[in-house]
Amino acid sequence: MPLLHVLLLLPFLLAAALPWLSRLAPRLHAGWIALAGPLLLLAGFLRLRTAGDGAPLSASMPWMPSLGVNLELRLDGLAMLFALLISGIGALVVLYSIFYLDRRREAVGRFYACLLLFMGAMLGVVLSDHLIVLYGFWELTSVSSFLLIAFWHRRQASLDGALKSLLVTGMGGLAMLAGFLLLGIAGDSLRVSELIGSAEALAASPLLLPAMGLILLGVFTKSAQFPFHIWLPDAMEAPTPVSAYLHSATMVKAGLYLAARLTPLFAGQQLWYGSLTAVGLATLVYGSFRAIKQTDLKALLAYSTISQLGLVTALIGLGSVYPAGSASPYAAYGAAAAAAGLLHLLNHAAFKGALFMTAGIVDHETGTRDLRRLGGLIRFMPVTFAVSLAASLSMAGVPPLGGFLSKELFFGSALNAYRAGEGSLAALLVPAVAWTASAFTFVYSGIFAWRTFGGPARETREAAVHEPSWGLLAPPLVLAAAALLLGLAPALVAPGLLQPALLSMHPAAPDAYGELALWHGVTPELLLTAAVFAVGGLLLYAAPRWAPLHRTIRLPLSWNGMYERLLRGLDAGSEKLTAAYMDGGMRRSAGYIFVVLAAFLAIAAALAGDISVVLSGMAPVTLFEGIAVLALIAATLAVPFAQSRMMAIILTGTVGYMVVLFFVLFRAPDLALTQMIVETVSVTLFLLCFYHLPALKRERVARRTKLASGLIAGAAGLAMTLVALGALSDRKFGSISDFYLRNSYELAGGKNVVNVILVDFRGFDTMLEIVVLGIASYAIYAIIRLKWPGEAEEEGSGLRESEFRLVYEDARSNDVILQTLAKVILFLILTFSLYLLFAGHHQPGGGFIGALMTASALVLMSIAFGVRTIRKALPVDFRIVSACGISLALLTGIGSFAFGKPFLSHAFGYAQLPFFGQNELATAVLFDLGVYFNVVGITMTIILAIGRDK
Repeated sequence: MPLLHVLLLLPFLLAAALPWLSRLAPRLHAGWIALAGPLLLLAGFLRLRTAGDGAPLSASMPWMPSLGVNLELRLDGLAMLFALLISGIGALVVLYSIFYLDRRREAVGRFYACLLLFMGAMLGVVLSDHLIVLYGFWELTSVSSFLLIAFWHRRQASLDGALKSLLVTGMGGLAMLAGFLLLGIAGDSLRVSELIGSAEALAASPLLLPAMGLILLGVFTKSAQFPFHIWLPDAMEAPTPVSAYLHSATMVKAGLYLAARLTPLFAGQQLWYGSLTAVGLATLVYGSFRAIKQTDLKALLAYSTISQLGLVTALIGLGSVYPAGSASPYAAYGAAAAAAGLLHLLNHAAFKGALFMTAGIVDHETGTRDLRRLGGLIRFMPVTFAVSLAASLSMAGVPPLGGFLSKELFFGSALNAYRAGEGSLAALLVPAVAWTASAFTFVYSGIFAWRTFGGPARETREAAVHEPSWGLLAPPLVLAAAALLLGLAPALVAPGLLQPALLSMHPAAPDAYGELALWHGVTPELLLTAAVFAVGGLLLYAAPRWAPLHRTIRLPLSWNGMYERLLRGLDAGSEKLTAAYMDGGMRRSAGYIFVVLAAFLAIAAALAGDISVVLSGMAPVTLFEGIAVLALIAATLAVPFAQSRMMAIILTGTVGYMVVLFFVLFRAPDLALTQMIVETVSVTLFLLCFYHLPALKRERVARRTKLASGLIAGAAGLAMTLVALGALSDRKFGSISDFYLRNSYELAGGKNVVNVILVDFRGFDTMLEIVVLGIASYAIYAIIRLKWPGEAEEEGSGLRESEFRLVYEDARSNDVILQTLAKVILFLILTFSLYLLFAGHHQPGGGFIGALMTASALVLMSIAFGVRTIRKALPVDFRIVSACGISLALLTGIGSFAFGKPFLSHAFGYAQLPFFGQNELATAVLFDLGVYFNVVGITMTIILAIGRDK
């Protein structure tokens, strides 16, 4: 497997293995195990950087080759810059979180699993060379960030912030996917490198502008650009390590990465550079103005992050005005703006990560982030103050910090835009907005440093406040030192790291970083900076005294208010719509479903126009089949007339067993076995559920209602019958079953076609199905164990939990014959289930059937000997068994990557085994074993949960 794919898979594998590794070392903080992930990633990317010759490194692995979707990875200068940021800052954040999170009070295992999942998703975004693969990782960053923001899920604010983040970025992601698809249609390819290579041909496509607009929505929502910025301040409810990682160096930079990556493709398009520049500048000034009004440290950093992201977005926009090869005399301005954007992106990751961490230290040591209660901490936390001051000065653009260099380049790009615009009003707005926002940036940078650490001590207690441990101080200290190093010695990183990234955006760009220095004489940029310091200093002094600078603005309509109204409106509308047809009665709900089904089928048949039903070619109905049909109809019609629930269950089971008989008559042993065992387990579940319900009472229903129900049922049944007959009579394509029959043994090494389809040809479907089944079993378990309001009081009048467990777990059959026979039958059933599992590749059986057979044996054991016996004989948590099954199936699929094959590609061969002779060995058996464990765990979780429910 190529090293790029190994590095990409590493955080995912470590996240999956983290719970087990933590159990092996229970006294070790899970963070020390998780720290190995980013450190290995950092070492791997540094090795690739030093070993390469400067050319992009590509690697491909089949995923869905028939659809042209493969795991195409490409590591060029831009991807390397982001990969080092993700892994390097990721290592510092993990180290910081080890000392920030108390493993005795926090679910640290879950935290690091989600953090590693996010880390892998971000690497997938920056390394992917295929738009569909990139989109998959893009959405995975949204899901994993949702889990991280909602880490403290008992806080309503955390849940609200996580939901807002997911909704805003998720909707932008869907728009982006539509743009990707349009781009793929226009360019006849979904590979980013190929699309960039055909940029000139794409420029003439009518699909280019719609694709560009949709992709911009994804960029703006992910990078919190105005007006989609509303999710970022609420995401500050996440733990500080999450904020330091997601909102300084990674997630919010994903949109910037995509904009930079697609710059060679869309450069020169007015919609592209105009939108990026205008939205970026609006976000820059809006975020900086809102930041100075905040009284919470993390809220101030959130709006400052929004502002800084707007700055980089505007620079990327200015850097994409001129396409490659442009003959404009101002073409060099584009490369200079892109160079400034990349430098500030690196600076921002350093100083903003340090600031978030120092905010966390202050909160950790003082118990508050409220600026109105802070002050005077410099006496007790001088090292923390030094770190905070260095990072704040870099953010404000003060020499000799790195932020000064990138701010100078920003002013230079703004002035270049004015020159290229030849003095127009729009061109004048660029340097004007840049200067105004920079003055506000100076103000909020000073607020963060001075109001937290300067002045007299307020409500903090001197005895309680002190410097934190080295583990909390070291990561922000490293980042602050990096911010200083970027200013004093930019040549250490610019030629080898930033210039290759610039060449990915502008292949013909000259060396833009060779003349980086703190002093270039008195220049217009320096004069603008001096004016920023002067005006910013006055505003900083006046901010506490001048109400417009510190008082919150109350507007009748705000973006957050619009979001809340929209969400409430959607909730209210969906509740009204649902209440209109879900009134608590199954008859009306099912009636709506069947009416809509029959109506849609009738409309589809009318539109098709050429559907016919031909009965001449069908096999005749034999006597046994006719008797079975009559018995099936009789059992079905008898169910509504049953006088007790027990009889209704028996009649329903009879219907199921008659279907088993049909499968036997039609020579489908796999289906017959599956249906028979499913029916047995289902009847057991029905009995467990109905045991707790009151006696069945006859319901009085009007004759008109009965007639309507009969007509709806008849129409739905007739529609489905006609659909089945029409599908058999009027085939438009040849049956795919011929392919399976021909290739089952040749391609998959199995003679049981049904099992081969499940574990090989359609293995991905089976993989998703067992995941859905696992989620369903956990949901059932959670619902049963959920304590509803007032339930605790009601339980006080009945059995206590311990008494109920004693009564239920000791409950067993008193039938001596049943207990005697069960001992023998259990052995036979379990032996037969293992036979079905391992013989299923060639004979009737498989993991699903074998698992159901095992579950039925355990059900019999619980009936005969009680649940306590099962718990003693099998002291396992069946939920974990289910999870192990899913993990085994997933690892089997991932294992094919090691051999350069698509996901879930199986192999088989023959080997001479002692005592058994020549036998076939197939990897599909491992996948089937995962299905077996999953289904056993699911079935027993549900049965035991329902059985124990009071």
